[in-house]
Amino acid sequence: MGKKIAFENVFPFQDLAVLVAHHEGLFKEEGLDVEFVQTPALWEVKADPGVTSAHGTSALIGHGSRNEEGTATMYNACEWGNYRRAQDSRAGARQVGRRASIAYGAIIVEPRSAVSTPQQLADVPVGVPYYNGTHYLALQMLEGFLPRDRITTCQAPLMARERYRALMRGELPATTVVEPYITVAEKAGCRILVESCFHGTEVATDDLGAETYAAFKRAVRTAIGRINADKRKYAQYFIDYHKDDPDVAALTVDDFNLGRIQVAEFGPIPEDEFARTYEWMVSWDMIREGHRMEDLVDVTRQRKAHA
Repeated sequence: MGKKIAFENVFPFQDLAVLVAHHEGLFKEEGLDVEFVQTPALWEVKADPGVTSAHGTSALIGHGSRNEEGTATMYNACEWGNYRRAQDSRAGARQVGRRASIAYGAIIVEPRSAVSTPQQLADVPVGVPYYNGTHYLALQMLEGFLPRDRITTCQAPLMARERYRALMRGELPATTVVEPYITVAEKAGCRILVESCFHGTEVATDDLGAETYAAFKRAVRTAIGRINADKRKYAQYFIDYHKDDPDVAALTVDDFNLGRIQVAEFGPIPEDEFARTYEWMVSWDMIREGHRMEDLVDVTRQRKAHA
């Protein structure tokens, strides 16, 4: 048996290259035994318009929860959230490098909504998955249209499928989604008010050595080349992964904007980008002041693995 990596939750929008490396035997070629560990808590958070702040909620409910209890070695999530999780981790998990997938997120409203532009979201509670990617992305996107004191959020489910359903049931006036639910929403006639993309990073406990992580990244690098050579082929992953949802099962590859499928060469987290991101999070009171990069990123292991 090869070197074992227990990897939390994989989803095509943030892990497409990891899924391809797994299904096409690239991890095995590197002598790795990669196991995917599910995190049921990701499905447990419900829409709640009465919860209007991330304060009092945990960044480790979904991503990172298995890592904390010792049943996973590694996970991948948005870069903003992983700074906060590294701060809060009791297991000492820190970031070890950027992931390959560049995820896309959008703020949407249902077809009958009176809201047609981002400016009209002033004081409108936008349902976001607190401490997860599109929570932070929504704030950054809305800052281009609204003063901070007019940006309002509320608790939404952590999973995009459930956020979309809550919107369509009228439980949320606006919310965020990622693929394939951007495409599902478009087909249903929802309006995309604003859309952008964001980086993610990988987080690991000390159990993951630099050499094992380097082998993992070599396999992912090969998968990146295959995806970029034929995005149409690999767009099918977004349908197959969510085939238990009739809204996704009804899609075809032709429905997707292939420009939203982005996997790119990865590397260490650049120090200047870390500083800007960290300072922005401090400004929103989503992380404590005073951290050095080394507190949240395993700089030594990151450097060795990416050498």
